[in-house]
Amino acid sequence: MEQPLKDRVALVTGASRGIGAALAVELARLGAQCVLVARTQGGLEETDDAIRAATGRGATLLPMDLQKQEKDLDMLGPSIVERFGRLDILVHNAGALNKLTPVAHVEPRDWAEVMAVNLTAAWRLIRTCDPPLRASDAGRAVFVTTGRVLRPKAYWGMYGAAKAGMEHLVQTWAQEVEKTPLRVNLADPGIVATKMRALAFPGEDPATLPTPAAVAPGIAALCLPSETRSGARVELSATPA
Repeated sequence: MEQPLKDRVALVTGASRGIGAALAVELARLGAQCVLVARTQGGLEETDDAIRAATGRGATLLPMDLQKQEKDLDMLGPSIVERFGRLDILVHNAGALNKLTPVAHVEPRDWAEVMAVNLTAAWRLIRTCDPPLRASDAGRAVFVTTGRVLRPKAYWGMYGAAKAGMEHLVQTWAQEVEKTPLRVNLADPGIVATKMRALAFPGEDPATLPTPAAVAPGIAALCLPSETRSGARVELSATPA
C-alpha cells in the first residue's frame, strides 16, 4: 500500500472509538506515526490493537480529559516534538454532546463541559500545535464539525453553538496561516453510526447508517501533503446531519 504519510506524526483526539479510532487506523495505514488522545485507556488500547493488526506498528497513547487536564493539553505540542522531533498533522475529533435540551433549560455544568471539549480544547490545541505544524513542510489540521452549525435544530443549541464557535475559530486561524505551508480545514462527516449519534437518536438502527470506517478516508485525505485547500468546510457524506 502506498504510504504518503510515511515518517509523518499525527495527533488525533477522541481516538478511543468511533470516527477517531477509525481515522487513527487509516492514518497509520497511510504511514503516519499516530499519537492518540482520549479519556479512556482501555479504548485507546483497543485502537492501538487495531492499528497493530493493520500495520504491525503501534501508536503512542495519551489518556487525557480535555476538559480537566488543561495543563497537559497545553504541553501536547512541545511534548510531541520532544519525543518525535516533529508534528505534521492535527485532527480534533473529540466532541461532547451531553444533553439535548431546550436552550432555556441548559445547566451551567453541561454548558461548561460541551464548550470545554468542542470549543476551548480546539483553541488550546491550536495554541500548542501551531508552532510545529507551521514548521512542517506539509502541516495539516482538521477539525471535525457538524451539520447543526448550518442547520440549527430544536434542543441542539448547546452543541451547535460550541461547534459554530469552533468553526469560526478554525477558519480565522486558516486565514492567519495562509502564507505558510500549513493547511487548516473543517470536516463534516454527516450522519455516522457513532455512540454520540446513538445517544441523540436511541431508537435509530445503527446498521442503516454509514460506519466510522466509511468516512475515515475522507478525513484522512485532508491530512495528505497533496491537499491544497485551506479554510474549507468539507462535507463528506451525502446524508447531512
